[in-house]
Amino acid sequence: MTDRLTRLNPDSLHSTPGYHHITVVEAGRTAHLAGQCPLDSAGDLVGPGDVLAQTDRVVANTLTALAAVGARPEDVVRTVIYVVSDDRQVLSSVWQRLNALPLAPAFSTASTLLGVAQLGYPGQLVELDVTAALSD
Repeated sequence: MTDRLTRLNPDSLHSTPGYHHITVVEAGRTAHLAGQCPLDSAGDLVGPGDVLAQTDRVVANTLTALAAVGARPEDVVRTVIYVVSDDRQVLSSVWQRLNALPLAPAFSTASTLLGVAQLGYPGQLVELDVTAALSD
């Protein structure tokens, strides 16, 4: 699938910490994952109060969802990361953790990291929104 993806950083835009400003997809099929939350298979919150433990669970859930449609991290064309924090250190720690885990290739694409006031589940600190290009 990666031969159908082109990632670009125009010279006139600022340099990035690993992601690309633009991802072009030549494929016709995409998978749009629901926001992946730090919940286990029983629906219980994992890692209350621990943003990195929650990040780990979000990654595990995202890998499971991608595998269910035959996609890999390299097939991801867009990510949006939501973190309940306005502290740049916390946001950075989540970004670094994401890039140290098996989902890391997904974050070389068009990615956005946002600090937000609240997410959907009580105690939830992280959520990941992913779009992947699928093979025909």
